[in-house]
Amino acid sequence: MGLTTVLHFVWELLQLPLYTIWYTGNFREIAFSVLHCSAGDFLIASSSLVVSLIVIGTRAWPSGRFFHVMTATLVIGIGYTVYSEWANTIQRQTWAYSELMPTVPVLGTGVSPLTQWLIVPVVGFVAVWCRYKRPNATSS
Repeated sequence: MGLTTVLHFVWELLQLPLYTIWYTGNFREIAFSVLHCSAGDFLIASSSLVVSLIVIGTRAWPSGRFFHVMTATLVIGIGYTVYSEWANTIQRQTWAYSELMPTVPVLGTGVSPLTQWLIVPVVGFVAVWCRYKRPNATSS
């Protein structure tokens, strides 16, 4: 979770120009937004993983049902992202996309947050898989 938390934080920083707060907010508002969204990303990622492990995982994870858990975690994370972006940009209007944010037709969800929830978790799962598959340094 440490790697994905850092990657979500970096992604939040990099995508700031795709939101209006980058142009309308002061430093404190922008900093709060990045920290708030990064904390939210951590909660979404950890909750998605825990639910997936409980529902689909096995005691042998990651050796058992690794890709099932990964897929479920991605579906939950992306599903929540679509909902959250809709709720916050359309319903509550707590944030807005700048004209630079490409959106997915019909959904209206920003491409950047969707891409974030594809790339960052996959990188985290690849890191777990590589660590799990790495030969144990103590065995000969």
